[in-house]
Amino acid sequence: MHQKALVLLTLWLTALTAWAEDVVFTASAPQLVTVGHQFRVDYTLNHEGRDLQVPSMEDFEVLMGPSTSRSSSVQWINGKMSSSTQLRYTFVLLPSKTGTFTLAPATIQVDGKKYSTQPLTIKVIDEGQQGAAATQGGMQTGSTTGNAASSSSQASAKADQVFVRTQLSKSQVYEQEAVCVTYKLYTRYDIRDFSNVKFPEYQGFYVQEIDLDANQQRQWLQEEYNGVLYSTLVLKQCLLFPQHSGKVDLESGKLDAIIRLRTNNRSRSVFDNFFDSYQEVRKTLTIPAARLEVKALPKPAPQGFSDAVGQFTMKSEISKTDLEVNDAVTVKVSISGNGNLKLVKPLDIHFPDDFEIYDPKVETNVKTGASGLSGSKTTEYVAIPRFGGQFEIPAAQFVYFDTREGRYKVLSTPAYSLQVNGSAGETKVVAASGPAGTVKQSVRNLGSDIRYIHVENDLEYGKRPFFRSWGYWSLYVLPALAFIIVLIVLRRQARENADMATRKNKRANKLAKKRLRMAEACMKNSDAKGFYEESMHALWGYVADKLNIPATSLTKDNVREILLRHQSDEALADDFLDTLSECEFARFAPGADSGQSMQTLFDRAVNLITQMEEKLK
Repeated sequence: MHQKALVLLTLWLTALTAWAEDVVFTASAPQLVTVGHQFRVDYTLNHEGRDLQVPSMEDFEVLMGPSTSRSSSVQWINGKMSSSTQLRYTFVLLPSKTGTFTLAPATIQVDGKKYSTQPLTIKVIDEGQQGAAATQGGMQTGSTTGNAASSSSQASAKADQVFVRTQLSKSQVYEQEAVCVTYKLYTRYDIRDFSNVKFPEYQGFYVQEIDLDANQQRQWLQEEYNGVLYSTLVLKQCLLFPQHSGKVDLESGKLDAIIRLRTNNRSRSVFDNFFDSYQEVRKTLTIPAARLEVKALPKPAPQGFSDAVGQFTMKSEISKTDLEVNDAVTVKVSISGNGNLKLVKPLDIHFPDDFEIYDPKVETNVKTGASGLSGSKTTEYVAIPRFGGQFEIPAAQFVYFDTREGRYKVLSTPAYSLQVNGSAGETKVVAASGPAGTVKQSVRNLGSDIRYIHVENDLEYGKRPFFRSWGYWSLYVLPALAFIIVLIVLRRQARENADMATRKNKRANKLAKKRLRMAEACMKNSDAKGFYEESMHALWGYVADKLNIPATSLTKDNVREILLRHQSDEALADDFLDTLSECEFARFAPGADSGQSMQTLFDRAVNLITQMEEKLK
């Protein structure tokens, strides 16, 4: 009996909670489909409803529907109950012709009221335009099988079926204005793996990379390009802040893709007709270059401008305006918006001279996305008045360039008037006329008057005067010797600094060990991405500093040639390049990392640098 009552009470509370919620009725369907491929249309309601009216679907063949599914849940959190009910009506449609079609809103009755969904727009493209390659829904991770075929094999990948595009969010920007560059892979083949990935360098830009894994953007999606449906994957995305004006070229890059292709081998037995034959082909894909036009900021810039570019708002507040002597007062200034927030400098708040001022505390909360850097930068200024009186904190200005309106703007904080009440033992400050921002004060009693000079002393003349003594002459000789020693040391350092190649050679091992320690720390924290990046920096940095190779010539072919020229054996050079390739592969193949593989690669890197240090002395 008690169990039945409890069940009835739970059902009543569930119905009551569901009735109190807002009614949400939505429709969902893919925006892009192909002829002959079925797809789903879902209508979802979070209440009990009746009399569902769906739009005409005459442009499609209805294979199934409506199929109804129901789900409900009840949760108790901190003594409070929450429940949810969801009804889903599903239709399976098959497109038979190309074009863009619109499904009108569907309607349903809930408690006597009619609710409607939004209309759906579906684009149908021709399957025949997409070639003979089969579209694959995702990338399979894992290690390379090692059986990739050469370009001379029977199967080959067509250039229009797999390629990389470089996409800029804007083609024209101002200096310090963010532009998002996206490197996206388009494929109609099954991509098995990547290797030898080399993205372009960004000379003349401040770079902020976008973490695709954190934003859940590293996933395969369907996209139409030039009338063809491709599987796409964002390889890399970052924000670039140009530091100078003019036409700036982004260099090209490349990567090796391992593609799984169906082969057209002649069948050797009756069983070959029932099974497809595949082979893996390695294809080098080019990352296209791009050009960006950077416009200079208007001149002359207003006074106080500190390279802040974007759209910003500012808010200022003070903790209190009526306080006692030695009480702290805090002024908080928050600048928020979209732009180069990380480069925005704190405002110069001018406190009165009689205030003890502390270093400002800066807190930056910035989100990185394809639209730019957005968030806020908050600065807290703390000061303590030591005397009483009437004081004023003048207004401070924040000058920035608004890229949307193409002009400079000025935001100001309000001026604050402070009443500081003097404490016991101090004479209150009396305000008097004078220059702006100055306050005259009366004389304060420090607790004692002028102190008398002590006239007695115990000085006695020695037997030998200090003049012309050893101590006297040492005051001349010792500074001269110290000056000569410092001059010799400075000249030696100047010669060493002038020989930059020698300096880099000496510090190569030290810098490499420092980077390897950082890689080891990342490995202990299970930060695979950081581990492989630091390991690559350690190896590339060591060979560049040790062999004095400029950054523009730092390629694998050049490094191998220079290593062999410096009497390094081929096995050591090949081992060095193989380790670099493994770092690059592991870095851009998420999911294939493990603690054991990182430890093995770390030991190889340490052993390589030790051997090369002995060979390249």
